Amino acid sequence: MESGAGTLDAMETAPSRRLEDLSGPEIAERITESSVIVQPIGAVEQHGPHLPLSVDHVIAHEAGEAVVAEHGETSDLWLLPTLSVSKSNEHAWSPGTLWLSAETLLAVLRDIGRCIAATRARRLVFLNGHGGNSALLNVACREVRLAHGLMTFLVHPFVPPDHGGTCPETELGMGIHGGHRETSVFMHLRPDLVHLEKARRAVPEGLASNRYVRFGGLASFGWLSNDFGPDGHIGDPTGANAEEGKLLFETAVALLGEQMAEIAAWDFGRS
Repeated sequence: MESGAGTLDAMETAPSRRLEDLSGPEIAERITESSVIVQPIGAVEQHGPHLPLSVDHVIAHEAGEAVVAEHGETSDLWLLPTLSVSKSNEHAWSPGTLWLSAETLLAVLRDIGRCIAATRARRLVFLNGHGGNSALLNVACREVRLAHGLMTFLVHPFVPPDHGGTCPETELGMGIHGGHRETSVFMHLRPDLVHLEKARRAVPEGLASNRYVRFGGLASFGWLSNDFGPDGHIGDPTGANAEEGKLLFETAVALLGEQMAEIAAWDFGRS
Protein backbone atom coordinates (compact mmCIF):
# COMPACT_ATOMS: atom_id res chain seq x y z
CA MET A 1 0.00 0.00 0.00
CA GLU A 2 1.09 3.59 -0.48
CA SER A 3 2.61 4.66 2.77
CA GLY A 4 0.62 6.77 5.11
CA ALA A 5 -2.63 6.18 3.15
CA GLY A 6 -4.33 4.15 5.90
CA THR A 7 -3.34 6.64 8.56
CA LEU A 8 -4.57 9.56 6.47
CA ASP A 9 -7.89 7.85 5.83
CA ALA A 10 -8.32 7.19 9.55
CA MET A 11 -7.58 10.82 10.41
CA GLU A 12 -10.05 12.05 7.79
CA THR A 13 -12.95 9.71 8.64
CA ALA A 14 -12.67 10.06 12.42
CA PRO A 15 -13.09 13.45 14.12
CA SER A 16 -9.85 15.33 13.62
CA ARG A 17 -7.34 15.28 16.43
CA ARG A 18 -5.10 17.85 14.77
CA LEU A 19 -4.99 20.87 17.04
CA GLU A 20 -4.97 23.22 14.04
CA ASP A 21 -8.35 21.91 12.88
CA LEU A 22 -10.11 23.13 16.02
CA SER A 23 -11.67 26.58 16.24
CA GLY A 24 -10.71 28.97 19.00
CA PRO A 25 -13.81 28.19 21.10
CA GLU A 26 -13.27 24.44 20.55
CA ILE A 27 -9.80 24.68 22.09
CA ALA A 28 -11.42 25.75 25.36
CA GLU A 29 -13.98 22.93 25.13
CA ARG A 30 -11.91 19.97 23.89
CA ILE A 31 -8.38 20.55 25.18
CA THR A 32 -8.41 19.64 28.86
CA GLU A 33 -6.00 18.82 31.68
CA SER A 34 -5.92 15.22 30.41
CA SER A 35 -4.90 16.17 26.86
CA VAL A 36 -1.46 15.19 25.55
CA ILE A 37 -0.08 17.52 22.88
CA VAL A 38 2.24 15.80 20.40
CA GLN A 39 4.85 17.85 18.52
CA PRO A 40 6.57 15.87 15.74
CA ILE A 41 10.06 17.18 14.94
CA GLY A 42 11.91 16.07 11.83
CA ALA A 43 14.70 17.48 9.69
CA VAL A 44 15.51 18.38 6.09
CA GLU A 45 19.07 17.16 5.55
CA GLN A 46 21.22 15.06 3.26
CA HIS A 47 20.93 11.28 3.66
CA GLY A 48 23.47 10.08 1.13
CA PRO A 49 22.91 9.50 -2.59
CA HIS A 50 20.09 6.98 -2.18
CA LEU A 51 17.60 8.99 -0.06
CA PRO A 52 16.01 12.45 -0.27
CA LEU A 53 16.46 15.29 2.20
CA SER A 54 12.98 14.70 3.60
CA VAL A 55 13.62 11.39 5.41
CA ASP A 56 13.46 12.58 9.02
CA HIS A 57 10.59 14.97 8.33
CA VAL A 58 8.53 12.22 6.70
CA ILE A 59 9.22 9.65 9.43
CA ALA A 60 8.35 12.07 12.24
CA HIS A 61 5.24 13.29 10.42
CA GLU A 62 3.94 9.82 9.53
CA ALA A 63 4.66 8.45 13.01
CA GLY A 64 2.82 11.37 14.60
CA GLU A 65 -0.16 10.94 12.29
CA ALA A 66 -0.27 7.19 12.92
CA VAL A 67 0.04 7.23 16.70
CA VAL A 68 -2.62 9.94 17.04
CA ALA A 69 -4.95 8.15 14.61
CA GLU A 70 -4.56 4.84 16.45
CA HIS A 71 -4.31 5.98 20.07
CA GLY A 72 -5.68 9.51 20.11
CA GLU A 73 -9.06 8.68 21.58
CA THR A 74 -7.78 6.40 24.34
CA SER A 75 -4.91 8.68 25.43
CA ASP A 76 -6.47 12.06 24.49
CA LEU A 77 -3.68 12.85 22.02
CA TRP A 78 -3.64 16.04 19.92
CA LEU A 79 -1.26 16.54 17.02
CA LEU A 80 0.64 19.74 16.23
CA PRO A 81 2.00 20.52 12.75
CA THR A 82 5.35 18.83 12.14
CA LEU A 83 8.37 21.03 12.77
CA SER A 84 10.41 20.09 9.71
CA VAL A 85 13.57 22.18 10.08
CA SER A 86 15.65 21.54 13.17
CA LYS A 87 19.27 21.24 14.36
CA SER A 88 20.99 19.57 11.43
CA ASN A 89 24.33 21.37 11.40
CA GLU A 90 26.27 18.08 11.29
CA HIS A 91 25.12 18.10 7.67
CA ALA A 92 25.71 21.82 7.01
CA TRP A 93 28.50 20.94 4.56
CA SER A 94 25.89 19.57 2.14
CA PRO A 95 23.98 22.21 0.10
CA GLY A 96 20.22 21.80 0.46
CA THR A 97 20.36 20.85 4.13
CA LEU A 98 18.17 23.24 6.14
CA TRP A 99 19.16 23.79 9.74
CA LEU A 100 18.54 25.96 12.76
CA SER A 101 21.16 26.80 15.34
CA ALA A 102 20.79 25.16 18.75
CA GLU A 103 19.85 28.55 20.19
CA THR A 104 17.14 29.14 17.60
CA LEU A 105 15.58 25.70 17.92
CA LEU A 106 15.57 25.92 21.70
CA ALA A 107 13.86 29.32 21.48
CA VAL A 108 11.24 27.92 19.08
CA LEU A 109 10.49 25.02 21.42
CA ARG A 110 10.20 27.36 24.40
CA ASP A 111 7.74 29.47 22.41
CA ILE A 112 5.68 26.42 21.45
CA GLY A 113 5.60 25.46 25.13
CA ARG A 114 4.39 28.96 26.00
CA CYS A 115 1.54 28.61 23.50
CA ILE A 116 0.49 25.19 24.80
CA ALA A 117 0.60 26.48 28.37
CA ALA A 118 -2.09 28.99 27.36
CA THR A 119 -4.49 26.04 26.91
CA ARG A 120 -5.63 23.68 29.66
CA ALA A 121 -3.26 20.93 28.44
CA ARG A 122 -0.52 20.03 30.89
CA ARG A 123 1.49 17.51 28.85
CA LEU A 124 3.69 18.21 25.81
CA VAL A 125 5.52 15.45 23.93
CA PHE A 126 8.37 16.03 21.50
CA LEU A 127 8.24 13.17 18.97
CA ASN A 128 11.71 13.30 17.45
CA GLY A 129 12.61 11.85 14.06
CA HIS A 130 16.19 13.19 13.92
CA GLY A 131 18.96 11.83 16.14
CA GLY A 132 20.90 15.08 15.96
CA ASN A 133 18.15 16.77 17.97
CA SER A 134 18.17 14.34 20.88
CA ALA A 135 20.52 16.10 23.31
CA LEU A 136 18.94 19.50 22.69
CA LEU A 137 15.41 18.14 23.09
CA ASN A 138 16.31 16.75 26.51
CA VAL A 139 17.42 20.27 27.43
CA ALA A 140 14.21 21.68 25.94
CA CYS A 141 12.09 19.36 28.07
CA ARG A 142 13.56 20.86 31.22
CA GLU A 143 13.56 24.44 29.91
CA VAL A 144 9.89 24.28 28.94
CA ARG A 145 8.98 22.66 32.25
CA LEU A 146 10.77 25.38 34.16
CA ALA A 147 9.46 28.27 32.07
CA HIS A 148 5.86 27.17 31.58
CA GLY A 149 5.10 24.44 34.12
CA LEU A 150 4.21 21.81 31.54
CA MET A 151 5.03 18.15 31.98
CA THR A 152 7.36 17.49 29.05
CA PHE A 153 8.48 14.28 27.36
CA LEU A 154 10.78 13.11 24.57
CA VAL A 155 9.99 10.03 22.49
CA HIS A 156 11.42 8.64 19.23
CA PRO A 157 9.94 6.47 16.50
CA PHE A 158 13.42 4.99 16.17
CA VAL A 159 16.32 5.55 18.56
CA PRO A 160 19.61 5.57 16.63
CA PRO A 161 22.45 3.34 17.86
CA ASP A 162 24.52 6.31 19.05
CA HIS A 163 21.72 7.08 21.49
CA GLY A 164 21.11 3.53 22.70
CA GLY A 165 19.14 2.05 19.82
CA THR A 166 20.00 -1.01 17.77
CA CYS A 167 20.92 -1.81 14.17
CA PRO A 168 21.78 -4.97 12.23
CA GLU A 169 24.99 -6.68 13.35
CA THR A 170 26.50 -6.08 9.91
CA GLU A 171 26.53 -2.34 10.66
CA LEU A 172 28.67 -2.92 13.79
CA GLY A 173 26.55 -0.59 15.93
CA MET A 174 27.02 2.29 13.49
CA GLY A 175 23.92 2.32 11.29
CA ILE A 176 23.05 5.79 12.49
CA HIS A 177 22.20 7.78 9.34
CA GLY A 178 20.72 6.55 6.09
CA GLY A 179 21.56 2.96 6.96
CA HIS A 180 19.65 -0.31 6.68
CA ARG A 181 16.70 0.35 8.94
CA GLU A 182 16.12 3.99 8.09
CA THR A 183 16.25 3.18 4.39
CA SER A 184 13.88 0.25 4.85
CA VAL A 185 11.35 2.41 6.69
CA PHE A 186 11.53 5.04 3.97
CA MET A 187 11.08 2.38 1.28
CA HIS A 188 7.80 1.59 3.04
CA LEU A 189 6.73 5.21 3.50
CA ARG A 190 7.89 6.77 0.21
CA PRO A 191 9.13 4.03 -2.14
CA ASP A 192 9.16 6.34 -5.16
CA LEU A 193 11.82 8.56 -3.53
CA VAL A 194 14.35 5.81 -2.78
CA HIS A 195 17.19 5.07 -5.22
CA LEU A 196 18.59 1.85 -3.83
CA GLU A 197 20.75 1.37 -6.92
CA LYS A 198 22.88 4.27 -5.62
CA ALA A 199 23.26 2.83 -2.12
CA ARG A 200 26.63 1.64 -0.87
CA ARG A 201 28.05 0.41 2.40
CA ALA A 202 29.55 3.24 4.48
CA VAL A 203 30.37 1.83 7.90
CA PRO A 204 33.40 3.34 9.73
CA GLU A 205 34.74 -0.06 10.69
CA GLY A 206 37.82 1.41 12.35
CA LEU A 207 35.63 2.57 15.23
CA ALA A 208 34.22 -0.88 15.88
CA SER A 209 37.25 -2.06 17.84
CA ASN A 210 37.19 0.93 20.19
CA ARG A 211 35.97 0.20 23.67
CA TYR A 212 34.89 3.73 24.57
CA VAL A 213 35.27 6.24 21.72
CA ARG A 214 32.65 4.97 19.31
CA PHE A 215 29.01 5.58 18.49
CA GLY A 216 27.11 4.68 21.63
CA GLY A 217 30.34 4.38 23.65
CA LEU A 218 30.97 5.89 27.07
CA ALA A 219 33.18 8.60 25.53
CA SER A 220 31.12 10.59 23.07
CA PHE A 221 32.66 12.81 20.42
CA GLY A 222 31.70 15.64 18.11
CA TRP A 223 31.31 14.66 14.47
CA LEU A 224 30.07 15.82 11.10
CA SER A 225 28.54 13.38 8.66
CA ASN A 226 31.27 13.90 6.07
CA ASP A 227 33.95 12.98 8.62
CA PHE A 228 33.33 9.38 7.58
CA GLY A 229 33.18 9.74 3.81
CA PRO A 230 32.01 12.05 1.04
CA ASP A 231 28.54 10.53 0.63
CA GLY A 232 27.35 11.57 4.09
CA HIS A 233 25.48 8.45 5.18
CA ILE A 234 26.72 6.16 7.96
CA GLY A 235 25.55 2.56 7.74
CA ASP A 236 24.81 -0.07 5.13
CA PRO A 237 21.57 0.51 3.20
CA THR A 238 22.35 -2.00 0.44
CA GLY A 239 20.05 -4.72 1.79
CA ALA A 240 17.17 -2.47 2.80
CA ASN A 241 13.65 -3.59 1.88
CA ALA A 242 10.12 -2.24 2.21
CA GLU A 243 8.71 -5.33 3.93
CA GLU A 244 11.09 -4.94 6.84
CA GLY A 245 10.40 -1.20 6.81
CA LYS A 246 6.67 -1.78 7.18
CA LEU A 247 7.21 -4.08 10.16
CA LEU A 248 9.63 -1.61 11.75
CA PHE A 249 7.21 1.29 11.31
CA GLU A 250 4.17 -0.57 12.63
CA THR A 251 6.16 -1.84 15.63
CA ALA A 252 7.37 1.70 16.33
CA VAL A 253 3.83 3.10 16.24
CA ALA A 254 2.61 0.40 18.62
CA LEU A 255 5.47 1.16 21.02
CA LEU A 256 4.76 4.89 20.79
CA GLY A 257 1.13 4.14 21.65
CA GLU A 258 2.23 2.35 24.82
CA GLN A 259 4.47 5.27 25.74
CA MET A 260 1.68 7.77 25.14
CA ALA A 261 -0.65 5.82 27.44
CA GLU A 262 1.91 6.04 30.22
CA ILE A 263 2.53 9.73 29.51
CA ALA A 264 -1.22 10.41 29.69
CA ALA A 265 -1.29 8.95 33.21
CA TRP A 266 2.00 10.54 34.36
CA ASP A 267 2.02 13.05 37.19
CA PHE A 268 5.35 12.59 38.99
CA GLY A 269 4.09 9.57 40.88
CA ARG A 270 1.14 11.38 42.42
CA SER A 271 -1.94 9.22 42.84
